Amino acid sequence: MLTAKQHELLHFIQQKLDASGISPSFEEMKEALGLKSKSGIHRLISALEERGFLRRLPNRARALEVVKLPETAKAAPTRENVVPLRKSPPAMRLIAANDIIEVPLHGKIAAGVPIEAFEDHNNLAVPAALLGAGEHYALEVSGDSMVEAGIFDGDYALIQKASTAREGDIVVALVDGQDATLKYFRREGQMIRLDPANSAYEPQRYPAERVIVQGRLSGLLRRYH
Repeated sequence: MLTAKQHELLHFIQQKLDASGISPSFEEMKEALGLKSKSGIHRLISALEERGFLRRLPNRARALEVVKLPETAKAAPTRENVVPLRKSPPAMRLIAANDIIEVPLHGKIAAGVPIEAFEDHNNLAVPAALLGAGEHYALEVSGDSMVEAGIFDGDYALIQKASTAREGDIVVALVDGQDATLKYFRREGQMIRLDPANSAYEPQRYPAERVIVQGRLSGLLRRYH
């Protein structure tokens, strides 16, 4: 079942593609739907992508393709009323705007020993092409325990919100409800092992009930001074 805003955005994108072959920018979509922020557009696009109505064209910033449309704006997307679209030649749908959206910036996170995260509530401008499906936030990295994974002090870690992790994921792990750290996620029986990517640091081991996964690393931003 699509929401009214999801219907509206899907049809707006299709209209733009039909008219020019170019995906609308985040700013155009925000204005068309009367939303206050581009973050709302990002969430709508992610939801439509997860439901199979939109597809992001690979290796291109903000290039969108409408895969299917509900038959009517009010109809629920079922087998009977979803109408697959005939795909246009690739050259007609590959141009797109480079969009920037804002994600919450929640202070610093340790890449050494655990420190408290989520201390600030600012925003960080991020290229939309760096973000996948789902909700995201950013944390500034503090420390050097993940340098062998290419994560350095002062980098901005882009985190996809998640409460679970697979073996070997780089995660934001909250320890004892107050200290957060960026580490590789491993399981050792009833224990959780948080591994650094720096041979100078030792793994951290905790009983599973002391560790809560708050997200998985999806990208990095780095500023050069």
